[in-house]
Amino acid sequence: MSFENIKQVITDKFGAAAIVGEETGGLQPALLIAPDLIADVCLELRNNPLTYFDFLSCLTGVDHGEEDGRFEVVYHLSSIPYQLQLTLKISKIHNRGSEQLPSFKSVVDVYRTADWHEREAYDLVGIFFEGHPDLRRILLPDDWEGYPLRKDYTNAEYYKGIKID
Repeated sequence: MSFENIKQVITDKFGAAAIVGEETGGLQPALLIAPDLIADVCLELRNNPLTYFDFLSCLTGVDHGEEDGRFEVVYHLSSIPYQLQLTLKISKIHNRGSEQLPSFKSVVDVYRTADWHEREAYDLVGIFFEGHPDLRRILLPDDWEGYPLRKDYTNAEYYKGIKID
């Protein structure tokens, strides 16, 4: 199945507005999906016998910096039986001055492996995943302040009396 065929599967099911763009310049092309449809698109790509993307190999949170103001989640899907890979991306502008975290729908109900991947993106980038069953820190202590992979993050000088370099 080609990249164009996969795009057609998505647009046939969800309409042209489901795909808001595409990136074809890198080693692996990516489809930019409307953020509110990500869980539905993943479910369709997993269950459709033409695509059968049965494995979420990686999920990554990305902070595009203060100037851009955008947060992104990147999904790397694999179809083990068809030996295909696909990258999906969702993003939205987020006001950094807001108390609320940037928020996207969870795909844990589609891919169980998303459980820890989403927790890591929450822990390190500060992305909230709506509908996640147990969204809490996974790598850092529960009382850690801030999100270390954000572009505007500054290290605390001390943590519980221990100097941090």
